[in-house]
Amino acid sequence: MINKLVDKIKKVDAPIVVGLDPMMNYIPEHITKAAFAEYGETLEGAAEAIWQYNKGIVDATYDIIPAVKPQIAMYEQFGIEGLKAFQKTVDYCKSKDLVVIGDVKRGDIGSTSQAYAIAHLGKVQVGTKKISVFNEDFATVNPYLGSDGINPFIDVCKEENKGIFILVKTSNPSSGEFQDQLVNGRPLYELVGEQVAKWGETHMGNDYSYVGAVVGATYPEMGKILRKLMPKTYILVPGYGAQGGTAKDLAPYFNEDGLGAIVNSSRGIIAAYKQEKYASFGALNYADASRQAVIDMVEEIRGVLKK
Repeated sequence: MINKLVDKIKKVDAPIVVGLDPMMNYIPEHITKAAFAEYGETLEGAAEAIWQYNKGIVDATYDIIPAVKPQIAMYEQFGIEGLKAFQKTVDYCKSKDLVVIGDVKRGDIGSTSQAYAIAHLGKVQVGTKKISVFNEDFATVNPYLGSDGINPFIDVCKEENKGIFILVKTSNPSSGEFQDQLVNGRPLYELVGEQVAKWGETHMGNDYSYVGAVVGATYPEMGKILRKLMPKTYILVPGYGAQGGTAKDLAPYFNEDGLGAIVNSSRGIIAAYKQEKYASFGALNYADASRQAVIDMVEEIRGVLKK
């Protein structure tokens, strides 16, 4: 699947992933009113609004992006109905030939880690059949429990030709409370990055590993170090836009071939119509605003990579 992701990025010349992280206050009123009219102000109504909102954004952008990244917590908060919307979103994105990165941040050990991997990337045994469940192409994974938590994911990835992105240096302000602590004179995130590269050697694609890394756009100097430590690792870069990461911060995450990283933007794209820059589109044309936000983001990144 890493080969497909790289090919898609090359094809559309857009190293970005749209974070489908819907909040009810992002969704235009005409969508929520229609959903509530059909299902009431219920969890089912909320899930229907989320699904219709997502569908509009995907329909407006699928031809100019390589991938999407739904954050499962935004769906789980609405319970089973929310998870149904998550599943419908994943299935619809795959029908549009988008690569789906499930932002699930799972991390456990042994059979529990294996169960998480099966749920999101593999197939579960039901009698004589093996059935795909959420069926994302990649999943984000927390490495805090070490190889006992990661190896079950890699095993499933090898079986299904899928991949993972492991948290290395996250974009949030307090990430340094643990990730920057020195271990034998070196910051922990460097040690994690080295281990990610080693894990990656066990499951390689054509040019990059199926085992990727998450490194926030808000720490470009650390990103530069990690890029050197993980030359064959694809880096998922959150923190662009709303969290403070800018286009000029992104260059260190890419290799000289202009590949090696994919930059996430969530609310900056899916709620673009709420920004002053795109306000002229209006709520009814929220998806068109999202498309324009994608175009603008791609142009900004291309400008940095061409320098």
